[in-house]
Amino acid sequence: MNGENSQSIYSRYQKALIARWLSCLEAVILFLLEWIPTPLGRVLRRIGYPLIFAELGNAAYIRPGVEFVGTAKIKIGDLISLHRGVRIRSLNTNSNVVIANKVSLDRGVDIKSNLGEIKIGNRAYVGPYTCISGGDITIGDNCLIASHCGIYANNHGFDDPLVDIIDQKSTFQGIAIEDNCWLGSGVKVLDGVTIGKGSIVGAGAVVTKNIPPYSVAVGVPAKVISHRQVNSQPPVEKASAGI
Repeated sequence: MNGENSQSIYSRYQKALIARWLSCLEAVILFLLEWIPTPLGRVLRRIGYPLIFAELGNAAYIRPGVEFVGTAKIKIGDLISLHRGVRIRSLNTNSNVVIANKVSLDRGVDIKSNLGEIKIGNRAYVGPYTCISGGDITIGDNCLIASHCGIYANNHGFDDPLVDIIDQKSTFQGIAIEDNCWLGSGVKVLDGVTIGKGSIVGAGAVVTKNIPPYSVAVGVPAKVISHRQVNSQPPVEKASAGI
């Protein structure tokens, strides 16, 4: 039993040493490469960044001034474009960030994963100074997220008036923005919401409840004002009778 305990302690010690070494490697590489201007910086980042990321795809265009924290829990796909001022942070052992292929994050986009997974689908565009933060968040394929949006998959407790707000527990329900959605400038999406496939949310709206697929929603709180027509399947041509 003592031998098993010693082995377990040694294993944890090894894991802690590896984690510390990877953290130091991440800090050194980011410090050396983060701010080197392109095109030289692009080449050097392409060489150095695969050493520290969980996954880094081909032809990733990462401009100078893009900040990362927790790169061992960040996966980046092919043909992505990250503009200056983008910040991507995975802050805990059970949090991660996944960015799929052909994603573009414009200037100043801030992504922070506290708990669970933040995933951005293929060919999605996220506009300048949008904040994506909290627990599980999924943004589907072919989505357009305009500037200054806020997508917050957490909610801070306030039930007990005798306890300071900062000391009350947070909840993390998660957010899903399904494929082919368009969020206008300044839209806020709150925790626990699903925005259905093909939906449009007007500028400045605050989404507090689920939005059905192919809806158009506006206002504070957001309300559905119309539905987009979904093309039905084309009619099957009747075969002509042969003679």
